[in-house]
Amino acid sequence: MAEQLNFDLPPRTALGRDDFLISPSNAVAVSMIDRTPAWPLHKMVLCGPSGAGKTHLVHVWAKEVGARIVDAAALTEDMVPALANTPVALEDVDQIAQTATAQAAAFHLHNMMFAAQMPLLMTGAGAPNLWHMGLADLQSRIDAAGVAVLDAPDDTLLAAVLAKLFHDRQVQPASDVIPYLVLRMDRSFEAARQIVAVLDHACLTEQRKLTRSYAATVLDKIL
Repeated sequence: MAEQLNFDLPPRTALGRDDFLISPSNAVAVSMIDRTPAWPLHKMVLCGPSGAGKTHLVHVWAKEVGARIVDAAALTEDMVPALANTPVALEDVDQIAQTATAQAAAFHLHNMMFAAQMPLLMTGAGAPNLWHMGLADLQSRIDAAGVAVLDAPDDTLLAAVLAKLFHDRQVQPASDVIPYLVLRMDRSFEAARQIVAVLDHACLTEQRKLTRSYAATVLDKIL
């Protein structure tokens, strides 16, 4: 599915329009997600902090294997039979720790997918052994899965993402803008999208070129 990239980080298509870029912060997790047939008991947990790219990688995987993507909180018992015969990505499983109905449905899904030998990918924040499901049998099944951890984006990845976002908006920042932004911004893809949107809007509104000093002036108002 994904392949290791050189550090000029050329893009690979994901979600039909975005690029999923690989750097040291996500390379191990991507490699583990790639090896779907080797997953222990046909299931894998993809965990990491908010903004690390879990949902993005889920969409890449789902496109590759033809998986259905389901919000764990929206899962019900009557959905399970139709889902169990296809690969499934169950998102934000950690968020159902206090929801008995969703846990029961997830437990049923685990059992039926294991019987059908279908791959199940689960996402959540933090290590899965800390999700503390109220349904102990569900927690034990989660604990039996392999675990792929996405770290927060590193400098190389954030710089590449910023460059792509600016390119998508046809903005040409001065050469020192992106290194400056990487040092100041939160370590997440969402922060990168918000910062690029704000700077693009400011440049268009004031008809300014994107220099480091102008970026600093704009960001001092919002950071």
